[in-house]
Amino acid sequence: MDHGQIVKISGPLVVAENMKSANMFDVVRVGDLGLIGEIIEMRGDKASIQVYEETAGLKTGDKVVTTGEPLSAELGPGILEMIFDGIQRPLEVIKGKTGSNIARGVEVTSLDHDKEWDFKPTVKAGDAVIPGDVIGTVDETKLIVHKIMVPVGISGTVEEINGGMHKITDTVAKIKTEDGTVEEVMMMQKWPVRKQRPFKNKLSPEVPMITGQRVIDTLFPIVRGGAAAVPGPFGSGKTVVQHQLAKWSDVDLVVYVGCGERGNEMTEVLMEFPELKDPRSGESLMNRTVLIANTSDMPVAAREASIYTGITIAEYFRDMGYSVAIMADSTSRWAEALREMSGRLEEMPGEEGYPAYLTSRLAQFYERAGEVACLGSEERTGTLTAIGAVSPAGGDNSDPVVQSTLRIVKVFWGLDSGLAYKRHFPSINWLTSYSLYSETIGNWLNKNVADDWTKCVTETNKLLQVESELEEIVKLVGYDSLSPSDRLILEASRSIREDYLQQNAFDDTDAYTSLKKQYKILKMVLTFYNESVVALEKGVDINRILDMNVREKIARAKYVAEDEIETYMEDTAAELTKTLDRLMKEEVAG
Repeated sequence: MDHGQIVKISGPLVVAENMKSANMFDVVRVGDLGLIGEIIEMRGDKASIQVYEETAGLKTGDKVVTTGEPLSAELGPGILEMIFDGIQRPLEVIKGKTGSNIARGVEVTSLDHDKEWDFKPTVKAGDAVIPGDVIGTVDETKLIVHKIMVPVGISGTVEEINGGMHKITDTVAKIKTEDGTVEEVMMMQKWPVRKQRPFKNKLSPEVPMITGQRVIDTLFPIVRGGAAAVPGPFGSGKTVVQHQLAKWSDVDLVVYVGCGERGNEMTEVLMEFPELKDPRSGESLMNRTVLIANTSDMPVAAREASIYTGITIAEYFRDMGYSVAIMADSTSRWAEALREMSGRLEEMPGEEGYPAYLTSRLAQFYERAGEVACLGSEERTGTLTAIGAVSPAGGDNSDPVVQSTLRIVKVFWGLDSGLAYKRHFPSINWLTSYSLYSETIGNWLNKNVADDWTKCVTETNKLLQVESELEEIVKLVGYDSLSPSDRLILEASRSIREDYLQQNAFDDTDAYTSLKKQYKILKMVLTFYNESVVALEKGVDINRILDMNVREKIARAKYVAEDEIETYMEDTAAELTKTLDRLMKEEVAG
């Protein structure tokens, strides 16, 4: 008998015997329909299989056939602009075959094996090549040139290279290795998703990933190649923050993994992204985006694979020397899939029923982020930034998934339901969030944006901290009992919160703010505070300061277009100084 037999079915977990010829993590075909599954445990000749499709209708005695290969992603031209499910099956192609409801056991290739691409060689016969060397390019979209690289494990001399129109499975090059064998290279390569793609060495990331979101770029920045977590309760705006980052971050490519999210949210992404314009090129955002849609009603086991599929695709483009960001929304749903499979395997549960290896699995995901020197003889660096949303039950940040994630990542954008209820978005709490990259990025911003950037950020943080202390006093004794200087701090902090940190994702001007504009607005708010402190000391009444018309101009600054902000801020600063001078003269004269 060359196939196994099902002996037990427990939801998405199937146990089969007579599986001696199979290995851990082999992909198998289960039952008469050939459902896709993956071996996650071996005991003697018994294999425990997590099935990535609905197991209804399976029965004991049904056959199980191993493919002999681990779960792998197909990497090559045709990935961009695609919408895949958790195991890299193209949803549009499946819809064409089976209609709106995905039929089980459907067999499709991840990439289109029949489409021809224009392959332009960059090496010639006789050239020596090593793994990672670019042997040719394909103009995949208007924004991304797809680099065809020598697969890992092959090095030698190019014997033959064929330019022109080719399918991704055609041989485009022949490489003669040192032992005399000739390796045929095609435009597509396969890579096991659970295995990290190799690189020369990891570098220390220093350049910020500019997101255009003021609260992030100013207070809690992230480097290209960093890792961040966005925990928050239901309705606090996690998904919108992820969408904003996917839309506006200054990276070359975005891989967006909707892992166990609600179908309507995923639909929103699928409808919205093709219509959005890339801010730098004006082309459709889909030209540089890969979407992995794995909604909450899809089989739970496929969630577990979706994160690895996404990061493998992201690593592949990083190896070409691109700057890539992966958004995982949300890792809590992924952890729930781990918990369900662990429970069905009857493993010893850890905290709150999650498996004991939860932290190490999370680390395996986030540790694949970073800035690396790519394989190949030419010098090129690629970055992979990982941003994971976490949805703890009831917004409880003591949840094991949140705590395990925080031990690994260096940036924590803590979303606050209290801010969300006040309609303050992004609802990132400035008192609980943090970024361990602040100093590194601060030095970069001092050099490239304004030499007093870190000074402004420190002053902002200090004002917000003092405001939270004063609010406690106000609750006890009332606003009117505060001194004029304390009232000024409260007003300046309110201006920072409402006129600067609060940002409207659905306003064309306010959705994205350049670093230059961020600096101008923040500097203006701080100038208002510092000049008002001087006026107070000269005896000007606090109410006259707070009633100045120029404050309305400061509040409107975020809605001023990028090319007009310079003039607008100069006018506002001049009006502020003039008004305060007049108030001080009147005070002296009076």
